[in-house]
Amino acid sequence: MPKMKTNRGAAKRFKVTARGKIKRHHSHYSHIRTKKDRDRKRNLRKPDLVSPAEKANIRRLMPYS
Repeated sequence: MPKMKTNRGAAKRFKVTARGKIKRHHSHYSHIRTKKDRDRKRNLRKPDLVSPAEKANIRRLMPYS
């Protein structure tokens, strides 16, 4: 049985924590920031966790993580 390939786009966007949760970055931070207030931009900088509904899809893209 050959090795499964990791989806490289997913590997660059997601990281797996030590407890098996998947971290992601927020969208909407890099474009047109002047109209977004300070609190919103600060919260967009922080990493977030992938929802449980999407976790199985991302695990399929990254089989060895």
